[in-house]
Amino acid sequence: MRSKSIIKTDFLFPNQTNIYKGKVRDVYTINDDYLVMIATDRISAFDTVLPTGIPFKGQVLNQIASNFLDLSSAIVPNWKIESPDPIVTIGYFCEPFKVEMVIRGYLSGHAWREYKLGKRKICGVPMPDGMKENDRFPNPIITPTTKADFGHDEDISKEDIISSGLVSKEDYLYLEDITNKLFDQGTSFAKEKGLILVDTKYEFGRTKDGRIVLIDEIHTPDSSRYFYLNDYSLRQDLGQKQKQLSKEFVREWLIENNFQGKEGQSIPDMNIDFVNQVSSRYIELYEKITGHVFQKADTSNIVQRVKDNVNSFISNQL
Repeated sequence: MRSKSIIKTDFLFPNQTNIYKGKVRDVYTINDDYLVMIATDRISAFDTVLPTGIPFKGQVLNQIASNFLDLSSAIVPNWKIESPDPIVTIGYFCEPFKVEMVIRGYLSGHAWREYKLGKRKICGVPMPDGMKENDRFPNPIITPTTKADFGHDEDISKEDIISSGLVSKEDYLYLEDITNKLFDQGTSFAKEKGLILVDTKYEFGRTKDGRIVLIDEIHTPDSSRYFYLNDYSLRQDLGQKQKQLSKEFVREWLIENNFQGKEGQSIPDMNIDFVNQVSSRYIELYEKITGHVFQKADTSNIVQRVKDNVNSFISNQL
C-alpha cells in the first residue's frame, strides 16, 4: 500500500486560541500558554512550498528534533513538554526572537553562492580568499538572518541586529554563545555517527516568565546540512561534489529544472520516483544521525491519529 502524506491540517482542539501555518509546520495555540506543533509532510525550497508532500518527512523532522531537544537541554532549556504523536510536539508558548541564528562550519549552500559571486563577507563576517566549495572554515561563522513571516529571510549582520533593536546586545551575545555551544555538541554527535554537521540554524524565544529557550526544530535535514565523514577529504581533493544528507539535493534538482523561486518561474512536477527518493533520503538521515532504525508510523488515517493523540494529551496533562 502506498504511504500517505499529510500536507494540510484543520484541527479545532479544546481551548484552542490561535493557529499559525508555516512553510512546513502548523502550530496551534492552546489557552495562550501552550503550542501544538505539527510537522507536516510539506517541503519547501527557495522560500516556496512545493505542491507535493513527502511521506514520513514530518515524522523524521519531529522525531529528530525531539531527540536533539532532549540531548541539548543541558546547554539551554527548550520549549518542549512532550511528543504525543510521531509528527507532533507540544510545548510552552514563547515569543520568538525575530532572527534565526545560522552557523556555518563549511563554505556550502548560500554562503558558497555568495562567495562564487566574488563576495568575501556574509552578514558582515569575512570569508578567507582561496576557498573552494565545501571547504572548512578556519572557525565556524555565525551568519544570522531576519525571520520573515512571509517571503524571504534576509541576511543581516550582528551590528545591524543590535543597532536596529531587533535583539538587545546582552541577549544577542547570549544567543551567539549558545549557538556556538549547540553547534559544537551537534558536530560531536554527527562525528560519532560518521557525519559532518556542515551548517545549521537555531531559533530562540522567550517564555512568559522571561527565560530564553530553544524553540522549533534542531539538527533536522530541513534546518541543517550533513556530509559523510569517511570520504569528505577525498572528494574535496578530487574536486567532486560531497554526498550530503539534507534537502540541498532538492534545491539542486529544482535549479536543474529551472526553478529558484524567482518571479515567472514555474514549479516543476515531482514524479513519484523522485518523491520516494526524497522520502528515502530523509529516512536515511534519521537512521544515520540517531543510530536508530526508523519505525514508520501508521499512515492509514493520519489526521484522526493526530487528533486522538493530541486530544488525549490535552485532556490528561493540560
